[in-house]
Amino acid sequence: MNSRLRQITKVTESLKHDAAGLGFQHVGIAPAVSPPGYHPLLEWIASGHAADMDWITHRQDAYRHPDGVLPGTRSVVVAAMNYHNQNPQPETARIARYAWGSEDYHTLLRQRLKKLATSLRTTWPEERTRAVVDTAPLLERDFARLAGIGWVGKNTMLISREIGSWFFLGAILTTAELTYDQPFDGDYCGTCTKCLQACPTDAFPEPHVLDSNRCISYLTIERRDKSIDENLRNGIGNWLFGCDICQDVCPWNRFAPNHSDRAFEPREDLIAPNLLQLLALDDDLFQRKFGDTPLKRTGRHAIVRNAAIVAGNQRCTDAIPQLTTLLKDQSEIVREAARWAISQIDPQ
Repeated sequence: MNSRLRQITKVTESLKHDAAGLGFQHVGIAPAVSPPGYHPLLEWIASGHAADMDWITHRQDAYRHPDGVLPGTRSVVVAAMNYHNQNPQPETARIARYAWGSEDYHTLLRQRLKKLATSLRTTWPEERTRAVVDTAPLLERDFARLAGIGWVGKNTMLISREIGSWFFLGAILTTAELTYDQPFDGDYCGTCTKCLQACPTDAFPEPHVLDSNRCISYLTIERRDKSIDENLRNGIGNWLFGCDICQDVCPWNRFAPNHSDRAFEPREDLIAPNLLQLLALDDDLFQRKFGDTPLKRTGRHAIVRNAAIVAGNQRCTDAIPQLTTLLKDQSEIVREAARWAISQIDPQ
């Protein structure tokens, strides 16, 4: 083995060792290629399944190759960090498990990935790197499979045989050449369709295809400035922000670790938020309560709209006074959701 290859092997091994020390459960490395999911992505967009997430459509060409994020990329380092824990599921308003912590995962993972990239810059200062977490036009799940971490399940989540699917993905794009892992071979969902059958809004028209228009996570998080179709509101149930149903029922999540990074330790007000307090949120109180959480991105109007839908679905008679007050709210989507909720609680 020549000196260059030895150096590549040493840097790659150092990256993986450092990743474990930074709290990543998996790290794999793939070559920078056109991801196999690129053309299915175009078909998905053309089918209207992206709903009104125009930021995907506007950047669709950039997904073609990692060069669209960092020109000259040769290697993609993909890292997975667990956020699962054993906390009980609330009976009232529910927030997706990934948002239970006190810190936004984008910030935490990006900081850790930048630390992880330090050894690359130290060894090869002429090479460029970029840490990305969920916001750049990169098909992370495709590169995670190419890096040997897992496979994409029928619910479109990346699944690891060791830790299930309760994890965040981040990536380091680099112009450096590294030692590449073998792609994950196989699909271990078998004949199981629990995730598809469990979805209360029928958001999976077929295995491996998600229709965002019907997805509870999309409806409660991304659809911020519009009302939610009445035909889908009952299916939302008690989900205030996001949805975990298709992961809750996945058999592979039996292997999920029952601990997570300290930054993801659940806050009591996010595990079991008080529905009546949510309905009473004004802009200032929303900022004080959720300004340091992932809920901030969705905004006060959408969160209160969602809370009204939850109150209607639960036939919460205690919520009627606050819902009546919301009939005069500044936001039309809040006023409309409050009217609907009252009609569900008291049809008379």
